[in-house]
Amino acid sequence: MIATLSGTSILASEAASFSVLPALILVPLLTAIVILLLPANRVAELKLTALAGSAIAGAMAIWMMAAFDKNDAGFQFVVNQPWLESMGLNWHFAVDGISLFMVVLTGILFPIAILATEPHHDPKPYYMWLMILMAGSFGVFMALDLLLFFVFFEVVLIPMYFLIGGWGHGQRIYAALKFFIYTMTGSALMLVGIVSLALLTASRTGNALTFDVTQLAEAQALGTTAQRLIFLSFALAFAVKVPLFPLHTWLPDAHTEAPTAGSVILAGVMLKLGTYGYIRFGVYLFPQAAHDLAWIFLTLGVIGILYAAAVATMQKDLKRLVAYSSVAHLGFIVLGIFSLNTQGLTGAVFQMVAHGVSTGALFILVGWIYERRHTRQIAELGGLQKAAPIFAAAFTLVMLSSVGLPGLNGFNGEFLILLGGFQAARWWTVFAVLGVILAALYLLWAYQRVFHGTPEGDNATMPELRLSEGLVILPLLFLIVAMGVYPKPMLERIEPSVERLVAHVEANVEGFSEPGPERVPEHPGDARTLMDKLEEAEANADLGEESDSHEGESDE
Repeated sequence: MIATLSGTSILASEAASFSVLPALILVPLLTAIVILLLPANRVAELKLTALAGSAIAGAMAIWMMAAFDKNDAGFQFVVNQPWLESMGLNWHFAVDGISLFMVVLTGILFPIAILATEPHHDPKPYYMWLMILMAGSFGVFMALDLLLFFVFFEVVLIPMYFLIGGWGHGQRIYAALKFFIYTMTGSALMLVGIVSLALLTASRTGNALTFDVTQLAEAQALGTTAQRLIFLSFALAFAVKVPLFPLHTWLPDAHTEAPTAGSVILAGVMLKLGTYGYIRFGVYLFPQAAHDLAWIFLTLGVIGILYAAAVATMQKDLKRLVAYSSVAHLGFIVLGIFSLNTQGLTGAVFQMVAHGVSTGALFILVGWIYERRHTRQIAELGGLQKAAPIFAAAFTLVMLSSVGLPGLNGFNGEFLILLGGFQAARWWTVFAVLGVILAALYLLWAYQRVFHGTPEGDNATMPELRLSEGLVILPLLFLIVAMGVYPKPMLERIEPSVERLVAHVEANVEGFSEPGPERVPEHPGDARTLMDKLEEAEANADLGEESDSHEGESDE
């Protein structure tokens, strides 16, 4: 990703002649149709077809990223064609700096998930559901028509339900039903909000009925009470998807029982539908309500951080521990979103991608441990580092990225979130910092119990990471390091769109100004970009480590 961005970019205006956004949806759908036509007993061809379709879509997403104009804060690659004009519906797709990397993350994770795992039975419907899930995920991040967004938002539920229920473990039917009921209930309320928003806006402006997100956001025709109520109808659906405390209880069960590919996509992509929804629809459509009710989501986000971290520490199942870590990490993202400033929102978008990469890699590695040892119980593992040192090294890198070690991808997003949060919601952020400490506790302690110590029984003979597995996980390891060391290509594409969103909030919320330092410094030399702050923070961390080292030498 980083290497592509640093190369010669094609201007988005030159690339607009190719409708890449509809193609991103059509390629996985056509792949699903091809899989449907293939014989069920040709397992290798089924997997190759799914891999080819997902890889083509992923390549188009990366091409789009290279063609993206980083100096344009607005929507790019716009496709806006009439659908049902009498009802105000359009095929309206576009991406900006906020949605761009979510599309790219989707394009990267799906082929890796397909390569990393094998269905234990019925490969034909398994790969079909994965392709439909990929198409739906693309649609959610690109749709700018509210009803079109709702269709894709619901489409992704069906394949994930069947993936968990059909190819999961243990209480898979219970987990699948719980996942479906929670998410469908929230979505039903959001549909009421979508229709209410469109009808009220048309009534109060005298314009034709429309579900176009950009037109509704610019109109701002709702009164304070109506805006708050409709915002809450959206926010509840997104809270289930994130998931926010106390609506998180479906997630550990779904993750624990889901097949490895399902867990990778659930953590890497589907949880981001909620946080992305808060930014694109919550803050953009309802700036006044988002500002007035921010304290609720800040509070729930911080409670989620601390609660999930404490519960993760006590987990006996390694996969369930990683699942609870997702709840904590998503709490940080919610904190960044409702800080309503450039640093917090930019950090939230960056962290959505970083979490998808790191947690996706963690679930893949945990899945491989389960395939080798047929258990995920931490007490039954131990000493794996001696039997499989390369495997342990890969797990260490991914685990440290989740902890937020400077120089890896998890640090940059968390730092910007805490920076923005401290300026806008100081006491919430003070408590959230405890979550960083707890994350280091439960992840390092889990690593110590699983990989350190003297291996006994089957642990002593656990197979090493195979070359094919190493090649599968390598792109994610590369992104973990590249995003940590050189985040500039991402930040310079995210930040303009975030600044545009913050300016939209300032323009529509009376008396609101972006929390944080003044935008125009008194002296030109005082201006610092987000990259400057990140580099300074990482340099200070390195100096601290060197200082500790020198103190140790002097003691000797």
